[in-house]
Amino acid sequence: MLLSEQDQFLSYNGEVLVFQLSKPKHAEEVDDKTMNLCVRRMVFNRDTKVFVQKSSGIFSMHASHSKIEMICCSCTTDSRTGIILPCIFMKKKKQNSVKYFLLLLHGSNQFEPSLYFKLDYELKEDIRLFAGPSVLWRHANKLFYISSNTCVVQSAPVQLSSVVWTGEIVGEGTVVLGIRTACLPEVEDTDGFSMSDRAIWGTEFFGYTIQTQKMLTGTCFMPHAYSRVVSSVYICKSERLKKELRISLVAITHKNQLIWFQNGVPKGVCELPYEKPCSVKPAVTSSSDLLFVVSFASGNSCVVQRRDSLQVTSKWQKVNCVLVDDFVGSGSEQLLLLFKDDSNTDVLSTFKITDLGEVNYASGINYNHDAPAAEGLQENGLLTVRALETRLQAGWTSVRELQQHLGLQKRVILESCRALIDLVEERTHILPNAKEVKCRRWAGSLLNSAKPFEGLVSLWDDVENPPHSLSKLTPLASKVPEHFAEELWQRVVGESLVVGVKLTESFYLSLRDVSLSLVMDQDCSSISPIIKCQSEIIKLNKAFSALAVSSNQIEPPPKKMKLDLDSKNDLKKVLPERSSRIHPDGAKTVIAVTSFSPLLAFRRVCCVVLLHARKQTYQNDSLQQSKKISVPCGKIFLSLEDFSNGRYSVKMLRDHSYCTGSMEDILAVLAVSVRFSFQIVSSDCTLTLVNSWLLGEMECTPFKECQDYIFCHKAGNVYGTIFSWTLKNPFEGVLTIFCRNLTVLFQCLHSLTRGLPPSCRVTLLRSGSKGVLTEQLALALEKEMLTLRNSLFLKETKAENSLTWGNESGKKINNAPLASLLDTEEGIQQFRKKLQNEREESVRSMNQTMNGALYHKIALKIAEAQLSSDMIVSKLS
Repeated sequence: MLLSEQDQFLSYNGEVLVFQLSKPKHAEEVDDKTMNLCVRRMVFNRDTKVFVQKSSGIFSMHASHSKIEMICCSCTTDSRTGIILPCIFMKKKKQNSVKYFLLLLHGSNQFEPSLYFKLDYELKEDIRLFAGPSVLWRHANKLFYISSNTCVVQSAPVQLSSVVWTGEIVGEGTVVLGIRTACLPEVEDTDGFSMSDRAIWGTEFFGYTIQTQKMLTGTCFMPHAYSRVVSSVYICKSERLKKELRISLVAITHKNQLIWFQNGVPKGVCELPYEKPCSVKPAVTSSSDLLFVVSFASGNSCVVQRRDSLQVTSKWQKVNCVLVDDFVGSGSEQLLLLFKDDSNTDVLSTFKITDLGEVNYASGINYNHDAPAAEGLQENGLLTVRALETRLQAGWTSVRELQQHLGLQKRVILESCRALIDLVEERTHILPNAKEVKCRRWAGSLLNSAKPFEGLVSLWDDVENPPHSLSKLTPLASKVPEHFAEELWQRVVGESLVVGVKLTESFYLSLRDVSLSLVMDQDCSSISPIIKCQSEIIKLNKAFSALAVSSNQIEPPPKKMKLDLDSKNDLKKVLPERSSRIHPDGAKTVIAVTSFSPLLAFRRVCCVVLLHARKQTYQNDSLQQSKKISVPCGKIFLSLEDFSNGRYSVKMLRDHSYCTGSMEDILAVLAVSVRFSFQIVSSDCTLTLVNSWLLGEMECTPFKECQDYIFCHKAGNVYGTIFSWTLKNPFEGVLTIFCRNLTVLFQCLHSLTRGLPPSCRVTLLRSGSKGVLTEQLALALEKEMLTLRNSLFLKETKAENSLTWGNESGKKINNAPLASLLDTEEGIQQFRKKLQNEREESVRSMNQTMNGALYHKIALKIAEAQLSSDMIVSKLS
């Protein structure tokens, strides 16, 4: 088959489609009124290393007094089926009019006319085919397009000088990227750099969406400074991230350059070896390398590879066409270069297939010497398939075992959660019987089932009656006072759900290590009902200044041996409480904070609030009993409707000179905030400027419920910040800030330092002011000294501490005068007995013994006192 200059080549699914216009052989008989469009499907034969014809097709057209030409061909999407098909754009020219039509080529080599329209001018500039199929062109600096769905020529309301790319962009559909004269706005916009580029160069990039008919900002593709030199573009990747369009593309310029752009910023440039580049297309080879094939108007081509930088790796001359597809069936793309050869005019006679790696085929080379025999290839392929099947079967077995193991773990976790729920609800949780489980497993093994029955048994199933023994442990709540929780509430602050339980003072004083848990009170067949949360303790009395102290704060490095006994209660008994305007209400609040957004996945959620603590009993200032308890405090109900209506929201409103937030709202904000205390010292002037800064610039108002704490109403990031300002004297004070994050803290400190004199010194305190911590340390050291003294001088408290002494003398010596005793022999004997008894008593006092329980109690007291002083020293250091 002979080639002509109007022949078109197109790659499609590894095949090479060759389109030719020719007259029929019986042209003389039909008086030259018919023209045939022929297509030949050529495939590469890996045995003979040449292209052979697979099939062919013909489409006949009436050409009376007309000249038919092929304008271009491309693979486009058929909107009716979504299948990509070869599409040929044809022109039929008469004397006074020009007719255009599109043909679709199906797999049966049948041509289907898809689009037909007539114009009074010829299409010559920027003709593009895109999905539909549709045709786009430029004429008289205007953009026109027509689709097979409408069959009506439409014009875009834009003026442009060239079209550099047409294709699909995520979320926008078909987009045209063009260049036009700069349209400078009268008012300065946010795109300041692009505006200056447009003013300097006089041109700008723009994107126009065909479906939505809207404009896209050109700077997301390239800076406007490149609009004078770019001739063609290929967009490699487009995505939307937080409503922002991110695009990666390559562009060729009139300056013989290829430039890589990432999100509108040039990332690399490469000098091209030839002049007048006209098109660029990508190729992904077997080594996952991204290649860019650049074609030039002179018939030359080159390949630019993108690794660490852009660089030309290969170049060819006298190239008729470059196609990209998987021609050899290797699973990756190769380049097919069709060379110009005047001596040989056969189709695909001079070619080269390469991926710049392992695949290299060229016409005119004999490959018989290195081609393996067909029998060997077939045998090797059979062995490879068998090995792959064996590996696949082994992998499937491992996956199935892993699925069974994960299923068993899931059932164990769910059964544990059900047991916890029954414990909260004071119900007896009955575990499966071990014998029943063993019978189920044995029956499953006999039936050779893929998934045998697996039961869950108790770890103590060897006990005869486990339900009865378990029932003895469950009624923990019966020993707890009925009215220990005064109030249960919940709030939503930002992304956090805050749940608070207000405890009575009498109940709280006997507790240690208090925390809350939230358990979903519903059928949790697919998720764990336990909600992860962080607990905090807030006391609503005179010590209100110690707000938001976490129950799991970090301890200092160990200096002494610390035993399993908390020291907070005894320390609170000794330390004097600071004065405040808040009236003591004799209660403390335990707060749990958790993420609220995962709970919004359920329309309605009911959670059981569970209080965990260690209850301790004291007698004569000594610990008698300590045990862990879990007490249900009630239930909270959460729903998406209530949240949308603002039912759980924190309401901080300004009422004249006060903030009307309730005590629950204040506690919720404090629980999710981070606390920082700063000591402010001024040597030259008083600190009245701090109050002016809080009430003036920060727009703060005190709470009605708690006037020591003020709420910031200033718009911006600092809104919602809570402050506490305490003056020790006119020249020294402590400012406590409760803020959402460190950004808000730095913003507040920056605003504060601008209003203070330069002589003021602001120091970060770890916990409270230095004076209060010093006073607490003195009291803690005094307590430690008293504990050590009482423990060492055991003889003075022998009866109280139940010491065990040696056998004492049963007789008492009369305290007669020494002179009267020495006068007689009987008196001397009595004096000797008294001296011997005192000597024995002195020896016994040097060898004191005590029982293990008493020694453990004394050691706990000493360690408790030392731990308290260590904690305060760590805060002062």
